Amino acid sequence: MEFMEVAIKAALEAGGILRRSLGRVREIAYKGENNLVTEVDRLSENTIIGVIKASFPSHGIFAEERGKSSSESDYLWIIDPLDGTTNYAHTYPVFSVSIALQIKGTLVLGVVYDPLREELFSAELGSGAYLNEKSIKVSAVRTVKESLLCTGFTHENEWMVEENLIHFANFIKRAQAVRRDGSAALDLCYVACGRYDGFWELGLNPWDTAAGSLILKEAGGKITDFNGREFSIYSEELLATNGIIHKEMLDVLSLGRQRNR
Repeated sequence: MEFMEVAIKAALEAGGILRRSLGRVREIAYKGENNLVTEVDRLSENTIIGVIKASFPSHGIFAEERGKSSSESDYLWIIDPLDGTTNYAHTYPVFSVSIALQIKGTLVLGVVYDPLREELFSAELGSGAYLNEKSIKVSAVRTVKESLLCTGFTHENEWMVEENLIHFANFIKRAQAVRRDGSAALDLCYVACGRYDGFWELGLNPWDTAAGSLILKEAGGKITDFNGREFSIYSEELLATNGIIHKEMLDVLSLGRQRNR
């Protein structure tokens, strides 16, 4: 099976588990302050890994709950089995499955699946971005004033919360509106398909952003850190936009910097 075929199969199977189990969570644990994990996260992750390993047994795995395997393979699958666990635990219907593939350190494939809306976002390096096999592009909005923006808040670092409250206040005064949905993978895909015009967040992890960042770039968007430097899935800052408003959003973010990094 080809890489994309396997990724989609894994995402759909895991998404089916999330859909059937919604509202039936029995076990909730805390990995950190306000950082939940449920038995459904683990079941979804095991399902994804099982599908991948059935076709590519030698490939490496980097998954949210299991961590990074010791495989020396050039192929690394980066997996978030349930992006939006807090939403899921509260039956708030915004969550997703995120699967990406790196080859020799380069992201070449990304899939993000919303099982409730049955929306499958996908991209392969150099081949464009798609929603349910239809090509998608970022919006053509030209100013922050006209933009619908989104963000998210981590609770792992107090300074990130404080800094992002400043950013939130600065953007809410300037944008048409700002949302906080709670699934970074979907936020990136929503910028990719033009539902949002820009998205910023601090403290995300590689499994949160790997698939969505490729989908965003393949849809014609731009993604950097808060200083405009090249984005890495290991960056602690993310700004993703339609490209047109990127400079203006960077300028607003510069108003709220709390420390030099």
